[in-house]
Formats: sequence, C-alpha cells, structure tokens
Amino acid sequence: PGASPAPSRLAVSQEVPSGSSVRLWSDYLNVRLHPKSVYVIRQYMHDGDCGCLEAFGQGESLLQDPGCVEELEDRLHFYVEECDYLQGFQVLCDLHNGFSGVGAKVTELLCDEYSGKGILTWGLTPVSSNMGILTVGFFSPQDSQKNVYRLMNTALGIVHLSSHSSLFCPMSLGGSLGIK
Repeated sequence: PGASPAPSRLAVSQEVPSGSSVRLWSDYLNVRLHPKSVYVIRQYMHDGDCGCLEAFGQGESLLQDPGCVEELEDRLHFYVEECDYLQGFQVLCDLHNGFSGVGAKVTELLCDEYSGKGILTWGLTPVSSNMGILTVGFFSPQDSQKNVYRLMNTALGIVHLSSHSSLFCPMSLGGSLGIK
C-alpha cells in the first residue's frame, strides 16, 4: 500500500461548481477573481437581447456608450491607484469576433489616458476546422458568412490594435490566424 499521489494544483475542474449555477466563463475558474476585474456585457450573454457579439463594429459601438466607458474607467482606476509604479498594460483580445472591436476601443482609451505607458497587446485566434476563407467546398452560405466576418474582424482588429499598442503580437495554435 503506497501513498496516493497528491492532486495537482493546476488541474482544472470540468465539473460545475456545486451549489451554484454557471452563467459566465469565470464561474469555471478555480481561482476567484476580484469583482472589479470582470465586466459583464449583459446584452451579449448567452440569454441576452442581441445574440452573439460577432462583428467588429458591434464591439466598437459598445464603448460608444458613455455609461459603459465610465464603468470601465472606474474599474481601471481602481487597479491603477493600487500601483506603486505603473509601467504599462497587457491586453489579451480575441481577433476573430466582435471582441476585436472592444479591444480596439480599450487600447485606444489606454493610449489616450496613459500616454507614455507601454501597451502589450496579444491578439488571439482559435483553431477551427473550417478556416478556409476562400475555399470552395461543402460549406453552407451561413458558414461562408461567418468566415467573412472572421476575416474582417481579424483584419480590422490587427490594424486597430497595432496602431494603439506599443507592441502587438498575434497568437494562434493554427499557423494562419484563420486566414488562407
């Protein structure tokens, strides 16, 4: 009878947290986040009014709302005031959907409000089995439209995010950023 191995601290639970309902991606985390670090966009939740956030312009227009910008600035200032010596920011942003528009506006806000501070932006794209944008095949018109959105979001995201960042680094496990 040997000792059983200790469970890994880095293991991620695939189970729903007991005694609660899962509504957000952060509900799956083993690490609890500070309430000020998560900003929920209510109209684009799974049961929200507007469906999914799939276009760059949708994401960009979210930060045209003064209430949304004010809330974002309040949350940002909460953390900035805790810093002894603020050197810069890291922004992780999806490129393939409407969050590229959100990220573009956030980096623009950071660039304007904290000029002289570094902004390192990571543009992330998923690996997908049907990433062939110009491929003729067995895709429905709906798949084709999603691929065009994905391409446009990625292109607009790269242009806008790189113009407001000190360094922009696109990342994907697929080597093409979804563009063929």
